[in-house]
Amino acid sequence: MIKLRGHHIFCLLGYRGMGYSEEYVENMTKVHTILREQPDTMIQVIQGTDDLCAKFPDDQPYHCEDKGIYVRDSEILKKLGLTYSDVLPWREVERRIRTHVVPEDIAVVCKTCSWRDYGVCEEGIGLVRELKGLREV
Repeated sequence: MIKLRGHHIFCLLGYRGMGYSEEYVENMTKVHTILREQPDTMIQVIQGTDDLCAKFPDDQPYHCEDKGIYVRDSEILKKLGLTYSDVLPWREVERRIRTHVVPEDIAVVCKTCSWRDYGVCEEGIGLVRELKGLREV
C-alpha cells in the first residue's frame, strides 16, 4: 500500500521525472510507475508526511509541514470526496479525478506551487479525463 497526502495525488498526475534531488526523483518515479502499471494498487490517504515526503532532501527547506501544504491537501481531498485514512485503489482515484476535476482547477488549488508554471499538472488531469491514466516518465 502506498501512503499519499492530498496534494501528492495531483503531483503524480503532472510528474515528468523532475524533483528536488536524485533520491526524491527515484522514489517518486517508483511510486508513479507502480500506480501507472498497476492501477489496482491500494493507496491510503494520510494527513502529513507520506511516502513521497519521506525522500525529501535534507539540504533543502522542508516544506512538507507548512500550513499552506496542509490547506492544499484538504482542498484536493474535498474536491475528490476523500477523507484522511481512506484506503482505495488508484483506479478509483483516477475515476474521481475524471468526475470531479478539470485542468483549470490547478490554477486555483495549486496557485502557490512552484511546479505549476510547467503546465504539466493540467496536462496530467486531461490525460486521466481521456482515460489514458498517468503518462509514462
